[in-house]
Amino acid sequence: MFMSNPFAELSASISPAIMQAYVILMALLVVGGTILDMIHKKSAQYFFENAEKAKKSAKREVSAGEKAGLAVSTLANEVLTSGEFKNVKRRLSHLLTMYGFILFVVATAVMIFNYPGEAAAGLWPMLWHIGALMLCIGGYWFWFFVRVDVAAEGAKWYRLVRADLFILGLLSTATFGLIWSYAQSSGMGGWTTLFFVLFIISSTTLFGTVLWSKFAHMFFKPAAAYQKKVTVADGSRENLPADYDLTDPEVQRKFPDIPEYMGTNPAYMGQGIRRESAKHY
Repeated sequence: MFMSNPFAELSASISPAIMQAYVILMALLVVGGTILDMIHKKSAQYFFENAEKAKKSAKREVSAGEKAGLAVSTLANEVLTSGEFKNVKRRLSHLLTMYGFILFVVATAVMIFNYPGEAAAGLWPMLWHIGALMLCIGGYWFWFFVRVDVAAEGAKWYRLVRADLFILGLLSTATFGLIWSYAQSSGMGGWTTLFFVLFIISSTTLFGTVLWSKFAHMFFKPAAAYQKKVTVADGSRENLPADYDLTDPEVQRKFPDIPEYMGTNPAYMGQGIRRESAKHY
């Protein structure tokens, strides 16, 4: 199962050209849905207006070299390692889901567009199955144990809202894809057709509902993280107060209430929101 390309066997009943056209259509749906999402939510407009506003209140100019360094830092921290997640379980779940999805999608494209080349068997089918398994592990872990409304607010795991379209689309696509591959390699006849249909319905839902899901958020999030780092570097800080050292005499002169109520050497108490897990339902 892990070493066989399920799309190669499918080509006996469906032309590779049709499979390739389907992949291209899904890519167009993602692009179109993302653009419509940006227009509808005005996220791009907000991003550029916020950047212009930050420039006006900047205390220093950030050089091109600094911006490049911030871009690399954003890529390494927020994109590749999901460093913005301080909760270890949330971070691991996200990384498994993200890299599993990337492997799954890339391997799908390679196996379909490279058919009947060397991708018909070997490395790429194995990566396709591993990616789907990673996606399932990370996704189901998130769905049952990490989701805020389930883990912190006591909501039922089966409670569905429109924002769940993305994660449910991911899970159903990977799950039915694995079951379809197993049914096909086991010669399960009609069950193979059923799970293939469910796989296609799931993937079409995933890529066709970008406008109503959190899919487009994946593209906007790195840009927002980069812009936030630029505002810290240029001193504008999005008009938020600076992080003060409460033991600094200069800060205590500026804010005389600190030594009056907390002493001249107040302890750093950290961010209260991160002191303990949110489990108060």
